[in-house]
Amino acid sequence: GWAAAGLAVLSRGFRSPVAVVGAHRVPEPPYAAGPQAAVAGATSMIDVSDGLMADLGHLAEASGVLIDVRTAALEVPQRLSEVASALGADPRHWMLTGGEDHALAATFPRDVALPEGWTAIGAVRETSTPRVLVDGRPYEGPAGWDHFAR
Repeated sequence: GWAAAGLAVLSRGFRSPVAVVGAHRVPEPPYAAGPQAAVAGATSMIDVSDGLMADLGHLAEASGVLIDVRTAALEVPQRLSEVASALGADPRHWMLTGGEDHALAATFPRDVALPEGWTAIGAVRETSTPRVLVDGRPYEGPAGWDHFAR
């Protein structure tokens, strides 16, 4: 959501706060987190560049699973909350649909301890209809980054 917040700030003609503008202009992918997750037993992984919902959708489709994201598990950083409040936006919407942060999302077996720095944000289960839900429901609104450019 940091890059989406940066884009929102820039689109309003502002250049600060620097933390969100910088996240949009120069993302810092967590390069070490990928191999770390793989060694820990990740069963699938994707770069979140199009938005969490969109990229989890790709993962769900490729794996034939349902992914249910719990918004309560998405810890909203204080600075992101402040920017969202100032712009009349929802920081969790940025976190769910904003891209270009280049974070990683991965699935792990239930019995695997998550590596340091990783947080469980939902659950995966088998389904005949691969898709992504948010708090057990289809997400209302666009799923990914492309809607921010409009």
